[in-house]
Amino acid sequence: KDELDAVFAAIENVPEGFTVHPKLAKQFEGRHKMFVEDGEVDWALGEAFAYGTLLYEGTSVRVSGEDSRRGTFSHRHAALIDYDTAGIYIPLADAARNDARFWIYDSLLSEFAVLGFEYGYSVVNKDALVVWEAQFGDFMNGAQVIIDNFLVAAEDKWGQTSGLVMLLPHGYEGQGPEHSSARIERFLTLSAGDNIQVCNATTAAQFFHLLRRQVRRDVRKPLVVFTPKSLLRAKTTRSPVSELIHGSFEEVLDDKGVTDPASVRRIVFASGKIGVEAQAARDEMGAPVAIARVEQLYPWPYADVARIVEKYANADEIVWLQEEPENMGAWNHIKGRLYEAHDDTHKIRRVSRQESASPATGSHAIHQAEVHDLMESALGGI
Repeated sequence: KDELDAVFAAIENVPEGFTVHPKLAKQFEGRHKMFVEDGEVDWALGEAFAYGTLLYEGTSVRVSGEDSRRGTFSHRHAALIDYDTAGIYIPLADAARNDARFWIYDSLLSEFAVLGFEYGYSVVNKDALVVWEAQFGDFMNGAQVIIDNFLVAAEDKWGQTSGLVMLLPHGYEGQGPEHSSARIERFLTLSAGDNIQVCNATTAAQFFHLLRRQVRRDVRKPLVVFTPKSLLRAKTTRSPVSELIHGSFEEVLDDKGVTDPASVRRIVFASGKIGVEAQAARDEMGAPVAIARVEQLYPWPYADVARIVEKYANADEIVWLQEEPENMGAWNHIKGRLYEAHDDTHKIRRVSRQESASPATGSHAIHQAEVHDLMESALGGI
């Protein structure tokens, strides 16, 4: 807690005479109340604490992307611009000790060039946390050559290791086919031999521990994180400060809303935003369903999934729920793992959008209708 307090003091500090933008000043007042009075951390603060505590412990952090200083969705604000003079101040840099450095850059509009550079930097400087963030996860397709030839295969081909982190905003929000999908299916197709980690964290504490795990363990493997958009400011993603001080990244999150495991008749596994939405819909419907969120899709968490299935002993059906079309998302990669382990004891089925050549509809009305159908199929009929 002392370390978090020291980092928070650095985050809150601004130089004498520096004028924070009035809208940001009000936002920062809310952040102060959330942490100091309510004892909670939202997504943006959880990320800042991950970077800040690493800096405080002497580990350098490097972040780049097309809108990374502010954050595509105006949540990060790692670089403050003086409202009067346009001077730049980066608060997290003051949290660094023992010669650690914090670099954060708004990059040029070339995913191929920037990801290639950051991959190379992560190979050379394995002691630093190196992060590349796409403006939207969909845009990573501009760097597919780097992903295919280096990120996922370099260790197998040349014994070349990297701890690079890719942050890819992902989630179906009705924004159309170019702003919905970071192509989970592509990364899972490229996953083999424990070459990468593919994760979809849904709470501030989970993201905090996931980022710190990347440099606090000895092994160096690329980490692909599908990050939220609308959930960035949702209270459901907030974590108590105690969950940052204690614990570690959990590969599967059990359903805290279930008070009587014996009453559960169906287990729904989901990953990311759709799992959070399903829990809210379940509560509204009063359905006898447990919803577990798979936070790490690769390597697949066999033991944690089995533990969830064992806990809800009266459930005879397992559903994989995803917001992506049937031919996209995680289903075609993970279905064999579910069938191999649980086909003898449970009925297993998928709930998703219909197969499609395009990731998402361009109509918000159709999007809303699809969400309704997903929830009815996953939670109804019991």
